[in-house]
Formats: sequence, C-alpha cells, structure tokens
Amino acid sequence: VQLVESGGGLVQAGGSLRLSCTASGFTLVDHAIGWFRQAPGKDREGIVCVHGQSQSTYYADSIKGRFAASNDNAANRAYLQMNNLKPEDTAVYYCAADQMTCGMGPGAYRGQGSQVTVSS
Repeated sequence: VQLVESGGGLVQAGGSLRLSCTASGFTLVDHAIGWFRQAPGKDREGIVCVHGQSQSTYYADSIKGRFAASNDNAANRAYLQMNNLKPEDTAVYYCAADQMTCGMGPGAYRGQGSQVTVSS
C-alpha cells in the first residue's frame, strides 16, 4: 500500500505545474484525499481536501482559484493542477489519503513529497 508522487520541479512565477499522486494497494477514489505543503521554517499547510464519497472539494484561501484537484479513477491517481504559481508557493507538496480526514489521521497513507520551487 503506497502513494507515489511525481511532477514537482522549478518554474517561473506565473507558470504551471501538475502534481500526480498514484495509489497502489487501495482504491484512491474511495478515500478522502488531501494535499499539503510545507515551506522551509513553516508549519505544514493543508491546501486541498477531496471527500471520497461526494467528491466535494475544499481549497485553502491561499490557493483558491489557482489550483485544481482532480482524479483519474482508471489510473487510481489524483492530480493537483497548479496555475499562476507565485514564489510563496515554494514548498514540498504531499498527498495523503484516509477514510474520513483527508490524510490528517494517524493511519493515513502519505506520499513521499515533491519539491515545487517558484522563481521570481
């Protein structure tokens, strides 16, 4: 059972990146999926929560209107499309999943993290 992330990198301000989070050993869409980020010296920030049953989605104010979460159920994969990136978006981004809490619970599955760096 694991989550594997890909898609991070270096981009100029205003650019776009798409992160992927591929699950194995469990069905991702049946779970609540969370995306988090942690910048150097800062606390981890939960930025997206997608509830498995309803697919209702919460976006943090810091990324609302610029980031969009989606799923490819056939590939058992979640995506985070990040547009109009800003230098303050620079962080390590993580995906996570569990039954109810969008990856915040102690038994959540968590990805290894992807570095996103936005240059000004």
